[in-house]
Amino acid sequence: MLIQDEVLYLRPVTPRDAGAIHASVTEPEIRYLTGTHSLFTVEQVRQHIVTCEDDDSRIDFAVCLREDDTMIGEGGIVEIDVANQLAYFRIAMLGMKNTGKGYGTRAVLLAVRYVFDVLKLNRLQLEVYSHNPHAKRSYEKVGFQVEGILREKLLWDGVYSDEIVMSILRKDYEKKGTAQ
Repeated sequence: MLIQDEVLYLRPVTPRDAGAIHASVTEPEIRYLTGTHSLFTVEQVRQHIVTCEDDDSRIDFAVCLREDDTMIGEGGIVEIDVANQLAYFRIAMLGMKNTGKGYGTRAVLLAVRYVFDVLKLNRLQLEVYSHNPHAKRSYEKVGFQVEGILREKLLWDGVYSDEIVMSILRKDYEKKGTAQ
């Protein structure tokens, strides 16, 4: 997988990315936005990457800046179900310093293009927490639509957040005009 626009490119995650990913999943605000309660060691992250490399039902990717090859995010197209032409999606920026610059929206669009133009799937689904409205808006810009809300799904520091289920279908992608 290598897909790019004029600012970013997506490439496969490799074990050497474990340190950058680990640094991100230890950042309190990133953990909160993604609802990640568990803590991981660098070695656990590295081992997860190695395990995922051999899993045909997923594509894990690094989000990198074209100007200097800096990895600024990571994500995955997971639970790929070819028989039903669907998959699930997740993405996270590596640190708050990489948010608010439009990189997330660009990366989501690149991944969506890959899902529909290369994998030829029909449906891509994700979940986002209600306390992360910036991510929700980013997904909506690309064409994802809200399908439902799982009320009070996440408990974080004594406060519940809803989990918002969103998806984009091939026809939404084509109608939105983001298809190549």
